[in-house]
Amino acid sequence: KEDHASQIPDLQLLQNMGYTYLTPKEVDEQRNNKQSNVILEGILETQLRKQNNIEFRGQNYKFSNANISKAIQTLKDFSLKEGLVITNKKVYDTLSLGKSFEENIQGDIKSFTLHYIDWYNWGNNVFHVTEEMSVERVGKIETYRPDIVLFVNGIPFGVIECKRPDLITTDGRKPVEQAISP
Repeated sequence: KEDHASQIPDLQLLQNMGYTYLTPKEVDEQRNNKQSNVILEGILETQLRKQNNIEFRGQNYKFSNANISKAIQTLKDFSLKEGLVITNKKVYDTLSLGKSFEENIQGDIKSFTLHYIDWYNWGNNVFHVTEEMSVERVGKIETYRPDIVLFVNGIPFGVIECKRPDLITTDGRKPVEQAISP
């Protein structure tokens, strides 16, 4: 019932809003079939190349392959060892401000900022949605499997947990209370 009452209508609405649907298999391929990887690397790489140019002495240049790879690895390397709040701030800063990388252009080595999201021209970004994406839990055999995951440029930006409106919980909470947790 959850699929028909909530999940399928949500997926249809998101697609009508411009999100491109990816099957769970397509998502797994994009993340190299690793449940520990939540980034759709192929999509992110394409967007980083498309959206980032270096202006130097009146000419445009692309970021090197090495720096595109480093940019992707930067997002994959965030760890929760310092705690959720500190890690969240670091991820936020990286996504909102970008990250600087050194490039050698015409013999000059300078740092240039690579941006993950085009905040000024939202239409330059790509939006994807998937369902039932299995994500490996740190230090455990089990996985999380959110009902719907939203991506911007291959980066997970949101999770939607779908609940049936007639759900009866064992602890007496309403479905919306069960779906939203602190």
